[in-house]
Amino acid sequence: MDSTKSSAETAINVPDEPNATKNKSGRAAFAVTTKATPLPQPQGRWNRGVSIFDFILRICALVAALAATATMGTTDQTLPFFTQFFQFQASYDDLPTFTFFVVANAIASGYLVLSLPFSIVAIVRPHVVGIKLLLLILDTVVMAFTTAAAAAAAAIVYLAHNGNSNTNWLAICQQFTDFCQRVSGAVVASFIAAAIFIFLVVLSAVALRRN
Repeated sequence: MDSTKSSAETAINVPDEPNATKNKSGRAAFAVTTKATPLPQPQGRWNRGVSIFDFILRICALVAALAATATMGTTDQTLPFFTQFFQFQASYDDLPTFTFFVVANAIASGYLVLSLPFSIVAIVRPHVVGIKLLLLILDTVVMAFTTAAAAAAAAIVYLAHNGNSNTNWLAICQQFTDFCQRVSGAVVASFIAAAIFIFLVVLSAVALRRN
């Protein structure tokens, strides 16, 4: 009786071993596939956050460029005198540098408006590289254009405030105070737009580098 019981127990215990090995092998395979699966969520969140920040910066640059264009384009002052036939007038279009300033900031404003849909696409599809590369190239061109216009206008504003005794250029801001205040504010707004463009270029380059 004891021998039959022992043989029955061994017969029952023998088929359990392959099942145990199957379970162990199945668990090991599952663990390997779990470790090998990539987790792209943090990278996607970072790209989307950068794209959202890029969109906000473009709106800020648009406001600054529009302010510079509108302020300079509407700058005009006439000094009051006793007769209407003899008057001193200062307008932005009297100087080609200020005209170039208005045109450059108007172009920058138009470009920023057109770039907003592309920035929205970059938010929806943060892994797209072509749109970011296109914006990086165009941002660099418009940044140089805006910086050149702001620097040239700043030189004229400096002469208007301080003059130049070597060339007998008078400081007209002593008379045209309102004119000088408006053109100075326009130049500051343009430099703000140029600084935002620089930050946009750096941000786009870092985003492309991480992709």
